[in-house]
This record gives sequence, structure tokens and C-alpha cells, in this order.
Amino acid sequence: MPVCSSLGFSSVKRRRQAKPFTLCRRSVCGGPAVSKLLKRIAPPMVVEVVERPLPRPSSEGCVEARLLEALTEARLALRFLEEGLTRNAACKAFQAWKALLAALLRLELDKLKALAKTEEERKWLESKAVPRVPTSRMVVFSLLLEKVGHEAVVAWTSLALDLHDYQYHGPDPDMALSKFRNREEASEYTRRFAAEVARRVEAL
Repeated sequence: MPVCSSLGFSSVKRRRQAKPFTLCRRSVCGGPAVSKLLKRIAPPMVVEVVERPLPRPSSEGCVEARLLEALTEARLALRFLEEGLTRNAACKAFQAWKALLAALLRLELDKLKALAKTEEERKWLESKAVPRVPTSRMVVFSLLLEKVGHEAVVAWTSLALDLHDYQYHGPDPDMALSKFRNREEASEYTRRFAAEVARRVEAL
């Protein structure tokens, strides 16, 4: 059974043009639709699917598997927040975004390869970028995804990297090692982030 079908999605298809995303829209912070979407990730069957080896990047199931991974990680982020584990929640939010980027890179691979200047770059996109999504190249990938029609990916990737720093350093009043001065700030943005991941998956 296709992963997205088990979640209630009929298919994974791109819309002609996605609606703009911003960091401060109220809908990003959550809502009935987003909450309902994230709650679909509870059944043990879905957890079992996530624990299976990922399909090969060249297979059709790769995108659906990564989208399910993104939703699962987003739900875990919210669960950790409920338990007061903000650094663990930030980690899961980051992993959710990384999984979503992996799905988008595979979904748009043909367009991205067309943007590549050399055959070496095209091979690297297929053999390294899609299966691994190196953290050090996430901003570059985001720029490429914006060129093929995905809006505000760079801004959200920057926030994902901020949450990644928070995971390691925790709150920092001086904002030298972490962009979040306290747990409350990190919690707020982690919630927004989980909702944004769900919104983008639902929009595909």
C-alpha cells in the first residue's frame, strides 16, 4: 500500500503553483486541519512503515516514504514539547524538515538536473543530494528548490538550522551559540515548524 494512501492522501502530485509561505502567518502556527493531519501518524502500522529500510532514491516510493518520515518527525516534535523536552523537540523538527527536503529534491530531480551546469553536478544530485541531503548543503538545495517553484524554502531552512543549533546548545541569553534566548522562544518556533511541515506535505 502506498504510504500516502495509508495517511489519507490519494497521491503525491504537485500543484501548479504553491501559495506563498511566511514565518508569521497565523495558519502556520497550527489549526484544526494541521492538527488532524499530524494525528494521522499515530497507528502502529505507520510507525512500522517508517522503521523499514527507505526505498532506493530512484524508486517511486522514495518520495512517499520521505513525506511520511517528515510527518512522523513533526508529530514527535510536538510530543516532546508536551513533555517539556524542547531540545529533543528541536531535533525532531529539524529532522522533519530534512526529510521534507529529501522528498522535494527527489520530486523535482529532473528540473534540478536541468539547472545543473555539468554532468558531474547532475550525477551528484542523484547519487548524493537526494539520498543524503548533507546538512552543509541544505541552504543551496533550498535555493534550487525556490528556482523550480517552491516558495520561502530558504527562510524555513534557515530556521531549521537555528533549531539544529538549539538542539546542541540549548537556550542562550547572549544568542552567541543559539538563536533562542529561552525555552519559550524555541518551543514557539518548533510548533510553527511542525505545522509548516504538515502544511507543505498536504499541499503536494
